[in-house]
Amino acid sequence: MTLTGNMRINGDRLWDAIMDMAKIGPGVRGGNNRQTVTDDDATGRALFQKWCEDAGMTMGVDQMGNMFFRREGTDPDALPVYVGSHLDTQPTGGKYDGVLGVLGGLEIIRTLNDLNVKTRHPIVVVNWTNEEGTRFAPAMLGSGVFAGMHDLQWAYDREDAEGKKFGDELVRIGWRGDEEVGARKIHAMFELHIEQGPILEAENKEIGVVTHGQGLWWLQVTLTGKDSHTGSTPMSMRKNAGLGMARITELVHEIAMANQPEAVGAIGHCDVYPNSRNVIPGKVVFTIDFRTPHQDILDGMKARLEAEAPKIAKDLGLGIEIEAVGHFDPVTFDETCVAAVRNAAESLGYSHRDIISGAGHDACWVNRLAPTAMVMCPCVDGLSHNEDEEISPAWATAGTDVLFHAVVETAEIVE
Repeated sequence: MTLTGNMRINGDRLWDAIMDMAKIGPGVRGGNNRQTVTDDDATGRALFQKWCEDAGMTMGVDQMGNMFFRREGTDPDALPVYVGSHLDTQPTGGKYDGVLGVLGGLEIIRTLNDLNVKTRHPIVVVNWTNEEGTRFAPAMLGSGVFAGMHDLQWAYDREDAEGKKFGDELVRIGWRGDEEVGARKIHAMFELHIEQGPILEAENKEIGVVTHGQGLWWLQVTLTGKDSHTGSTPMSMRKNAGLGMARITELVHEIAMANQPEAVGAIGHCDVYPNSRNVIPGKVVFTIDFRTPHQDILDGMKARLEAEAPKIAKDLGLGIEIEAVGHFDPVTFDETCVAAVRNAAESLGYSHRDIISGAGHDACWVNRLAPTAMVMCPCVDGLSHNEDEEISPAWATAGTDVLFHAVVETAEIVE
């Protein structure tokens, strides 16, 4: 048997699975709040486990809670082809970010079962733990420990806003496995994801062939001034940490604009103290997010911020601390895996274009260990990390069809 263009996944079954998973950890207006290692995360994991075992796969779970479901190949010595993403969401997340890639992997196995197709390489469907990094920073924590980027105990000690530790919560929900993290060997990995940007929809392309991933620096800045009354403190005597943040916000924008067209920068999270309407902020803590696919530009943006932000603080009489709280280098995905994605899109007749991933994904870490590539489908208005995130069933089907063909070509159909 050979892989032919009429071999397609069951789009209706895939969509039903996505909608069923979305019932777990519902948001307030149509999306999801299924944050990592919460009770809802545990429930979603259990449902995914049932589906995978019903499809004939066997489960492994490592000490980070990463879930691996294996469909055996015919060659006991062949390394597995991995496919997957993450099931955790933002606090106000959509139904598709991450979930499409995990359930798309499950749909590949279901389709192979329907067709009674065997592959030489085993196929493993994976759910990586804590990709979002919202409750426990940094993002891509499970795959990061797997790839040797983070120490296991360091990951366990990450705390959420309530002071709860990641490791304790993983044990509490019952999903800390015994398997050594990173012990698995991988032949190749593929990840399907919504674009989380507007390019594919704007250009009416069904498939994004991801060639590169942007590198990232997250810098946490703490400005320290002096709390004082907004009405009675003369302007010349203020030490306004809020004003410092405003000026550094402008600096971040200037740095990103100076490195166009393939660089971005913004301030996302901020905490203002004491956060009272009639008190000048005496302390502000905020994070800067710089991204670009070019290593020299990425490091240059960080260096300029670290050089110029202290001058702003000094001029305003503020103390400043800058801490790097997240980082990964730009990623170049494997040429052979990328070609498998591109060839699949072409053979199936889907419109496509090469694209650079603007967001970090588990595939970015796994790419350090094994040949890796990504498939993207459009999302409406490029909106993601938002309950209004939306894709069409046709987009989900197209992306998973391409994923299916790229994975099965790599896993090698047995005649």
